[in-house]
Amino acid sequence: MVTGLDYANPTLSPFQEFQQFKRHPAVAALLRGGTCLQYGARSLVEGGFQSIPALSFPGGALVGDSAGFLNVPKIKGTHTAMKSGMLAAEAAFKAHRAREAAAVARPADLSSYEDAVRTSWIHSELHGVRNVRPGFSHFGGLWGGVAHAAVDTYLLRGRAPWTLHHRRSDNEALRPLEECTPIEYPRPDGELTFDIPTSLHRSGTNHDHDQPPHLRLRNAKVPLAVNLPIYGGPEARYCPAGVYEYVADETSGRQQLQINAQNCLHCKACDIKDPNQNIQWTTPEGGGGPAYTLM
Repeated sequence: MVTGLDYANPTLSPFQEFQQFKRHPAVAALLRGGTCLQYGARSLVEGGFQSIPALSFPGGALVGDSAGFLNVPKIKGTHTAMKSGMLAAEAAFKAHRAREAAAVARPADLSSYEDAVRTSWIHSELHGVRNVRPGFSHFGGLWGGVAHAAVDTYLLRGRAPWTLHHRRSDNEALRPLEECTPIEYPRPDGELTFDIPTSLHRSGTNHDHDQPPHLRLRNAKVPLAVNLPIYGGPEARYCPAGVYEYVADETSGRQQLQINAQNCLHCKACDIKDPNQNIQWTTPEGGGGPAYTLM
């Protein structure tokens, strides 16, 4: 299940929305009596065609999901990732041969990879669905977005003479808590729905305690000065792993943000959704993270 991170209500929880999804009668009938084996979460790179960055740089290239080659309507990107890897490999081989012929020690020039992507079916496929995702913000939300997607897909067939652009970043969509109706979620039943600690155990996530923290605050004062009083501490909700938790200080009794980095599923929702972009996610030194075997 996918929850768009451009939601406005700071009390919304993607993890809890997933639990709600499982409570739907049509879904519950399929799951009831079964055994939950694994749990995981991640953020999709759904910017699409309009958000593809420069694909090459001296000595390297961006391929697959890191380049944003996800086909958003289909929620599929394995095929484009594989094709981009093939094109990058061909470009790297040519660049290596060129360096050998020139006998000059310099970073490989993979600019031909970027040209190859533009002339491949990756470009045409993503161009054809470029307006589907931004259509939801341009045409009034869910129903307007669905109607526009139907017109764009079945009538225009992706050949609309215009390109819709993303109006804002996901973190800019969050509204102050006082402007929103708090969302109350039911308690988990342990059969269809579960709490975060139980789900984390099923993810197998693990980080060495002696490695440097891979989740850092750019400004340590922002959570208590902005996020908690204005947005009600959205970190504790948009994270599907319970990494961010507001707890009372033992001495003063004041709330403070506690970061449980060992719980991290590497979904990067915090890096995307934090209203002030105050959380910096970096690759953990020494590895670690979820240990998916069935997903």
